[in-house]
Amino acid sequence: MELKFSKIELHDLTKAWIAVSIAFAIALGGGIAVIAPNSNFLLSIVIAALTVGTGFLLHEMGHKVVAQRYGCFAEFRADNFMLFLAVITSLFGFVFAAPGAVVIAGRVSRERNGKISVAGPLVNIVLALGFLGVGIFVQDGFIGTLATFGALVNSWLAVFNLIPIWILDGKKVLDWNKGVYALVMGLAILLFFARMYLPLPALA
Repeated sequence: MELKFSKIELHDLTKAWIAVSIAFAIALGGGIAVIAPNSNFLLSIVIAALTVGTGFLLHEMGHKVVAQRYGCFAEFRADNFMLFLAVITSLFGFVFAAPGAVVIAGRVSRERNGKISVAGPLVNIVLALGFLGVGIFVQDGFIGTLATFGALVNSWLAVFNLIPIWILDGKKVLDWNKGVYALVMGLAILLFFARMYLPLPALA
């Protein structure tokens, strides 16, 4: 199956990736202090882009791939206000991350909607597992820092998106299959706490 992207979608994905990367670089570095002149802010952005930025992008692509497999129109659209809010909240040491969503049009049953929704968190779980595996063997230097934050942010993204409220993925997954929801949420929480066994380097 060939993935299809419009120019608008590519623009929105790039914009959201940059904004989310900057927001998490600030938050993971300790809030507003990380952008002080003497801090290593550029390195923070690179690490955030390769961990949470990639996690966000591939999360959305998980939704898109499954939706297009069902023959639906599926394109990501950024939410400019939420991107701005993500950067603003990061200055206080946390990020409210809801940068946009994959807009889907077509015939979607409850089961298909659940499968489309669970695809995103599953991508983050796979990424968290990969980063955690690397972090077990490499805990120092750039790779160690990348692995630690990669495991942290991807497990957190999975848990956050599986909260069964509002427009988050968890509500649609729970409506479709409670067993699948419990399994995926349980694995996401397990990975989040397993990450605690890795030392958490400072980005700044």
